[in-house]
Amino acid sequence: MRFESREIKPYSVPVPASELEVGSVYFKVFYVDGDMQNPIMETVVFIGWDLDLDDKGMVYFQNYESYTQGIRFENFTKGDEAIFSCQTADEFNGVFEFERALDLLMWCSLRRRGLDET
Repeated sequence: MRFESREIKPYSVPVPASELEVGSVYFKVFYVDGDMQNPIMETVVFIGWDLDLDDKGMVYFQNYESYTQGIRFENFTKGDEAIFSCQTADEFNGVFEFERALDLLMWCSLRRRGLDET
């Protein structure tokens, strides 16, 4: 099997906050080292804007597992195992559509082999 050839950008292309869609799946990519050779990819669902009364310009995400189990921010109770995260739209970054997250992982693969020179 051969995977399609593609040109990948040497920089990340996160989803703009203005383009997030409630209920859509996105991916967060983090690195556990300064060399960016050991990634962690987390699957999240965008659950909305300003979900607390005092919020202004906050974007909210929930871990995929709890979202697919039917747990929602509005009916969350202490016994539920759900992870919610939020940040201001001004500081928003690091959330990607699948293909852009895949680009980051491919760059990581190139770095690990010493082939990431542009």
